[in-house]
Amino acid sequence: MTSKTITQGAPSAPLSLAIMGGTQFRRGEYIKGALFLAVQVLFLLNAMDLLSALKGLITLGEVAQQRRGFDIIQGDNSVFMLVEGVIAAILVMVFALFYWINLNDAKYPTVAEGTLGVQLKKFYEKHFHFIALTPAAFAAIFFVFLPIIITVLVAMTNYSAPNHIPPRNLVDWVGFGNFIALFKMNIWSGTFFGVAVWTVTWAILVTIATFSFGFLLALAVENKEIKFKKFWRVTFILPYAIPAFVSLLVFRLLLNGVGPVNTLLGNIGIDSIPFLTDPTLAKITVILVSVWVSAPYFMLLISGALTNIPEDLYEASEVDGASKFQQFFEITLPMVLHQVAPSLVMTFAHNFNNFGAIFLLTEGGPINADYRYAGHTDILITWIYKLTLDFQQYHIASVVSILIFMFLSVIAVWQFRRMKSFKDDVGM
Repeated sequence: MTSKTITQGAPSAPLSLAIMGGTQFRRGEYIKGALFLAVQVLFLLNAMDLLSALKGLITLGEVAQQRRGFDIIQGDNSVFMLVEGVIAAILVMVFALFYWINLNDAKYPTVAEGTLGVQLKKFYEKHFHFIALTPAAFAAIFFVFLPIIITVLVAMTNYSAPNHIPPRNLVDWVGFGNFIALFKMNIWSGTFFGVAVWTVTWAILVTIATFSFGFLLALAVENKEIKFKKFWRVTFILPYAIPAFVSLLVFRLLLNGVGPVNTLLGNIGIDSIPFLTDPTLAKITVILVSVWVSAPYFMLLISGALTNIPEDLYEASEVDGASKFQQFFEITLPMVLHQVAPSLVMTFAHNFNNFGAIFLLTEGGPINADYRYAGHTDILITWIYKLTLDFQQYHIASVVSILIFMFLSVIAVWQFRRMKSFKDDVGM
């Protein structure tokens, strides 16, 4: 094989319109040509399956499951067809991308030098970044973007019990009807807005309380007058070291109606307290328990931030006559916030979707007769869990998931853009 081949790109470009890699083969660029040709061959071999899957994505099935006597005749599974159709659409777009790259490469005359081995080495060195990122790109497509796309599409169907659950029934496209129903139908809107308000309230209160209590613990541990600092630091970190689900289940056992706490209260003549069954007390309980579980994280984070504050600032402020109160609000708090602000945003997002804290303590209870499939302490993520696994209302659950994604994305972007620590790339 050949040492040097020079070809004219423009006259050969039409060959790549019909045969991917044809122009590259003419130039002697056998590696590129083989890659493009392999993509085209694979696409053509699976073209009929891809077209069938795309048709299924449009129709979501035409034949429902039927029963004849004791025999069940299987029909189309709308959900499988939706998923297969989305995958087919992604593969078609990937092929279109390769086709465009093939044509774009064919436009420009190039020189192919060296043997096939030399070309392979040069191709590897020139395109190493693409080769290295390709597995990650496909993983992102199929494990990140594919679920998001499917969720969006399910939100535009009537996929729900009892009349639209495959394979017994077919699923149909309804467009934005589910979004409209969630906001306009009282049966859904009352629950959605009630749960959404509590979710935002819960996330804000828990984030602020966790940060504040963690700050208090950090100040106590870092105080110069405190003795046995290591002992107190280890003691305060224990709630964080224990798996959260274990702590939450222990609190559920302790605080239920016949648990040790109420048993002790009864022994001393005090009526039992409905920690987990009274709507207001249940909300207070889940907030306090979450703070107890999560505050040590902020204690560690803030302790590290406090060590980065120069002592000279405090000495200079004392010379100027600043009180401890003024030092805290003018020096300590601003400098700590500058470093931990991004973590606060992430903590808010975590608390917004903190499934375990709610479900393991109260399972969303107590029951709220005014809500549909939700209790007094349910947040949006636990409501979605019930809608899907307990009541098979996948269409509404998908709508709520999309709204959560949009809300948290907007909040995170807005907060990060406003943070000086984010702009300065400090504290990340």
